[in-house]
Amino acid sequence: MKRILFICVGNAGRSQMAEAFANHYGKGKLIASSAGTEPADKVNLLVVEAMKEKGIDISENKPKLLDKKMIEEANTVIMMGCSVEESCPAPLFKKSISWELEDPKDKQLEKIRQIRDEIEKKVLNLVSEVD
Repeated sequence: MKRILFICVGNAGRSQMAEAFANHYGKGKLIASSAGTEPADKVNLLVVEAMKEKGIDISENKPKLLDKKMIEEANTVIMMGCSVEESCPAPLFKKSISWELEDPKDKQLEKIRQIRDEIEKKVLNLVSEVD
C-alpha cells in the first residue's frame, strides 16, 4: 500500500483537504496523512465547511507536527505550495512533489472552494497514477 504524506506549514487547510480526498478516493490503494512544520491550533473552520459540501467530514481532524518518522514511512511527500521562507522543509526530501496552491488562510469560503476543487483534481490524478 502506497503511503502519501501531504505537508504545509499550518496543517490547517490544504494538506488536510488533500489527506481527506486521498483517503476518500484512494481507499484500498493508498494511505494518506498530513502534517505541518508549524501546526495551527485547529483546522480552518471554513475548510471544514467546504469539505462537508463534498460529503467529507474533517471536523474532528487536528493539525499535526511533521516528524522524521512520517517522512521515512511515506513513499511520496507532497508539499502544498509552501516556500522555503515559510519554514518549508521541501529541500530535505528526495521524493517530494510540489503542488503550488494558494493558502486558504484568511480567505472567504468562495476562494476556499476554488482551492478545494483544485486539490481534488490533483488528488484524483494522483490516485489514478497509483493504479
